[in-house]
Amino acid sequence: MKKLILAALLAASAAAGTAHADDALKAAIAGKHRSEANAARDAARHPYETLTFFGIKPTMTVVELSPGGGWYTEILAPYLRDKGKLIGAGESPESTNAGARRYADNFTKKLASDAAAYGKVQRGLFEPPRAYNIAPAGSADMVLTFRNLHNWIGAGDDKVKEIFTKVHETLKPGGVFGVVDHRLPASRPYADNGYVHEAYVIKMAESVGFKLAGKSEVNANPKDTADHNKGVWALPPTLANKDVDREKYMAIGESDRMTLKFVKQ
Repeated sequence: MKKLILAALLAASAAAGTAHADDALKAAIAGKHRSEANAARDAARHPYETLTFFGIKPTMTVVELSPGGGWYTEILAPYLRDKGKLIGAGESPESTNAGARRYADNFTKKLASDAAAYGKVQRGLFEPPRAYNIAPAGSADMVLTFRNLHNWIGAGDDKVKEIFTKVHETLKPGGVFGVVDHRLPASRPYADNGYVHEAYVIKMAESVGFKLAGKSEVNANPKDTADHNKGVWALPPTLANKDVDREKYMAIGESDRMTLKFVKQ
């Protein structure tokens, strides 16, 4: 009887811890520090469902690759601030590439805009294919990349494998690599239009030692045919064709996206 009571108490404690973590994630998503424009896209980007699928916890050390304008940083930074760690691995302010320096400066400004939310974010170097110093080897519980992989493919398969190898080295055994990107239908040939074959991503990840732990359709959009003039950027929020077929693209919404969870074995 005592064992049954103890087991019940442990189960209740674990459930309470999970609920607390979920509440913390919801609070970060609902935070007033987030920009109105970014928060308005939650219905399309599904941050709560996506991060929950990846298995994030507030005690983790998490690396965000190529954080860009900080859309996910707005959520990850306050969520991990007190018990975990967020490393924003992106371009260097001292880069020899002018575009990379611009991205780095924009991210610096983002972090400086709200010390309460972003004051504990650490920086790592991730500037493929030129330079990598993401985080110490074996130090991260999770590495995440959101809608970036399509930018790396142009460098070739060897460079994609190099990036995935660097991620693999950064993770602890059992660590998670979470990938979200625009999905190209398997029946259509690759066309450098911002969309990527899901099978290609899985093949590249498995080739460096990752195991596919799961797929989620939380970011799927069956309305997206992935064959637009000016590629994925024809869709919102970019709307690269401006007023041409604007209503059509707005009706489609944001892209159809793969959401893949890999684990370091």
